[in-house]
Amino acid sequence: MTVSTQNGNSRYRGLILSIAAFLALIGVLLAFTFYTSSVLERNTTLVNISNKTANNAQAIIKDLFDLQSSVGEHINSPHQKRVRERLESNTQEIDQLLISMREGSKYTDAVGTVYNIPSIKTAGELASLEEARGEWNTLKPLIVNYLEIAGDIRIDSSDELALAYEQAKTSSLLINDSLDNLTRDVFSNAERQATTIRLIQVLGVAAIFAYFLIFVFFFVRRLRETDAEAAAARRETQEIMETVNTGLFLLDKDLKIGQQHSRALNGIIGADNLAGENFTSVLRGRISDKDLNTTKQFIEQLYNPRVKEKLVDSLNPLHKVMLHNAGENKGADSRFLDFKFSRVYDKKDIARILVNVNDVSDAVYLEQRLEKERSQNDMQIEMLTTILNVNPKIINEFIANTDAHINKMNNILKNPGSSQYELENKLKAIYREMHSLKGEASALKLHSFTKIASDAEDKLHALQNQGQLSGNDFLPLAVHLDDLLSLSNTIATLGERINRSEPAASKPATASTTALSDAVAQQSIALAESTAPKSQPTSLSIGNISLDGGQDIDLSDNAAEDQLSFYRDFAKDIAARQGKQVQLNSHTLTQVNIPEHLAKPIKEIGIQLLRNAVVHGVEAPSVRHSLGKETAGKIDLEVQDNGQEVMLIVQDDGQGIDYDSIRHKLVAENHVDNEAASQLTHSDLLKQLFSSGFSTKEDADEDGGRGVGLDIIKSLVKDYDGKLNVNSERGKMTRFVITLPKA
Repeated sequence: MTVSTQNGNSRYRGLILSIAAFLALIGVLLAFTFYTSSVLERNTTLVNISNKTANNAQAIIKDLFDLQSSVGEHINSPHQKRVRERLESNTQEIDQLLISMREGSKYTDAVGTVYNIPSIKTAGELASLEEARGEWNTLKPLIVNYLEIAGDIRIDSSDELALAYEQAKTSSLLINDSLDNLTRDVFSNAERQATTIRLIQVLGVAAIFAYFLIFVFFFVRRLRETDAEAAAARRETQEIMETVNTGLFLLDKDLKIGQQHSRALNGIIGADNLAGENFTSVLRGRISDKDLNTTKQFIEQLYNPRVKEKLVDSLNPLHKVMLHNAGENKGADSRFLDFKFSRVYDKKDIARILVNVNDVSDAVYLEQRLEKERSQNDMQIEMLTTILNVNPKIINEFIANTDAHINKMNNILKNPGSSQYELENKLKAIYREMHSLKGEASALKLHSFTKIASDAEDKLHALQNQGQLSGNDFLPLAVHLDDLLSLSNTIATLGERINRSEPAASKPATASTTALSDAVAQQSIALAESTAPKSQPTSLSIGNISLDGGQDIDLSDNAAEDQLSFYRDFAKDIAARQGKQVQLNSHTLTQVNIPEHLAKPIKEIGIQLLRNAVVHGVEAPSVRHSLGKETAGKIDLEVQDNGQEVMLIVQDDGQGIDYDSIRHKLVAENHVDNEAASQLTHSDLLKQLFSSGFSTKEDADEDGGRGVGLDIIKSLVKDYDGKLNVNSERGKMTRFVITLPKA
C-alpha cells in the first residue's frame, strides 16, 4: 500500500512561492537601500574633496602672502623652507584632486588616508569643475616657476613670487567660487536623490505591508479550507472505521497499535482501549508462545526492505489462528481470526504495517464440518474396498470379534473397583481388548478403526504412566467405544447390502457404553515357569485352564487360502510401514481343521505374533545384508494338530531376544536398579516382556511399542488353559509355540 504525496506538495507549492515573492520584494528594497547609501556616500565624498581643494587653495594664498611678507629673509631659513614645502605639497594635492574628480580614482593624502573619489558626470558639476581647473591651470605655472628657483640663493625669485601672489589673489577667489558651485550642485542632486529614495522606500514598505496582509488573509482562508477538508476526511475515515466489519489498524516498528482503528476491532479481538497498546501484549496468553515469537519475527521481516512482501506473506503465523478468550472462561469466547499484513510506504521507505483482521470462525467451522464429512466418505469408501476385496466370512468374523471386544470392554468398565490394584487390572484388561481390536482392524486395512483404537491406546498409555488412578479416569473411553460400535454397525450394514447371500456373523452389539462405575473386577494370572540350561534357548510356559470343546472349522478350501492371504498381506503391510521386507511361509495352515472355539484366539494370537516378528524380530534390510542374511526376513506360521491339542508356531530368522536391552530398559524405567537387573535370569526377563506396558521399542506407533501384544497372548493362553513356549537364539531366530487344548 502506498501513500501519495502529490496533494501535499501542491498544497504547499503556493505557500512556498508566496514566501519566495515576499522575500524577493524585501530583497529589492534592501538592494535599493544599499544603492542609495552608495549615492549618498559619493555625494559626501565629492563635497569633502571639493572643500579640501578649496581649503588647499586658501592655504596657497596664505603661504604666498607669507613668503611675500618675508622677502629679504634668508631663503634657507627654517621658516622659508617650511612654507615652500607646504606650498609645493598643496600645489601637488590640488592638481591631483582636480584630476581625480574629473576621472574618478583613488587618492591618498599626505597622512595616508585613502579616498575613493567618484567621477563627476552631471553637466553643472563638470562646468564648475572645469572653471576651477582653468583658473588653477593659470595659477599653477606661476607657482611652479617660483618654486623651481626659490631655493637657489644665487637667483632672485622675488618677481616670480610677486606674479604668483598677484595671480593667486584673483584665481583663488574664482577657484573657490567654482568649487562652491560644484558643492551646491552636489547638494542639490543629493536632495533630489534623497527625496526620490524616501518616496521609493515609503512605497516599498507600503507594498511589502500590503502584500503581507494579502498573504495572511489568503493563507488563513486557505488554511481554514484545508482544516475543513481535513476535518471532512477525518469524519469520512471515522465513518469508514465505524462501519467496516473487519478490524483495521496500523502497526509501527515497536509493534504499537495506531491511535486510529476500526470500531469492529474491539469486538473481533475482544478487548477495549487497543489504541497505543503493544500488539504482542494483546496477543499474549491468547495464542501459544511459539506463535507469538514467530509473529514478532514475521513483522520484523515485513519491515526489512530486502524481503519481498509476497514471499514473507506465505509465512504468516496468524492465518486462521485460534484466539482464546482472555477472561477466566477461556473456552467460552475462543474464535478463529485471520490476520493479513500489508506494508504502508512513505515514498520508498516502509512507514507502517496495515493489519486487516477478520473473524473467520464460521468459515473454519464449515471447513471442519466438510473435512469431517469427507473423512466419513473416505471411511465408507475404505470399508467398501475392504468388503469387496476380503472374504465375507473374514469380514463377518471381524464384525463379531469387534462386537465381542466392545461388549467385553463395556462390561469391564461397568465392573466395580476401588483399590489401585483393581483399577490397574481393569486398565490392563481394557488395554488388551483395545489392542486386539486394533490388530484385527489393521490387518484388514481399516484405518478408521485403527485410528480410533490408537487414540484410545494413547489415553490408556497415559493412564498407565499416571500412577494414581480413579474411576473417573475411564470415562473418556466411552466415547471411543461408541465410535467403534458405530463403525462396526456401518460396516455390517454395508456388508449386508453388498453380500446379501452371506448372513451376518452376529447382530451388532447394542450395549450402552456410558454406564460406568468406579469399581474394578479382580483378575489373577498364574505363570508356570520352566527353566532351561543357559546354553539352550529359553522357554516360558503358562498354566492350563480347561474349557468346553466345540466343532471344528474346515479351512481346507478357499476359506483357508483367504486366511493365509490375510496373514501374508498383514505381514507385508507392517513390514512396509517399518521399512523392512518379509516373506511369510505356511505349509500347514490350509491343512489343519481348527476347532470353532479356538479359531478366534488362534487368529488373535497369530496377528500379535506376526506383528511382533516383523517389528521386533526381523532386522532392517541393510542390517541383514551386513550380517550376510537375505534382505527379506523369513517368517514361518504353522498350525499343527496332534489329536488332543492345536499348536500355533511362529518363527522368524531375525535378531532374537536381546536380554541386555531388556535389562537396560528395566533400569531406565526405574523398575529395578543395576545390581538387581544383573541378577535377573533369562526367564525373569521373559516374564517382563509379557508384562503389560513393557516394550523394548523406543517409540510407539501403529504396529508396536506399547507393550500390550505379548500381554494379550499371555492372557489368551491362560484363558484357554494353554501353554506358551519361547525359544530364541541371539542373532538367529525367535520361535513362539502356542499350545491350546481342543477339549
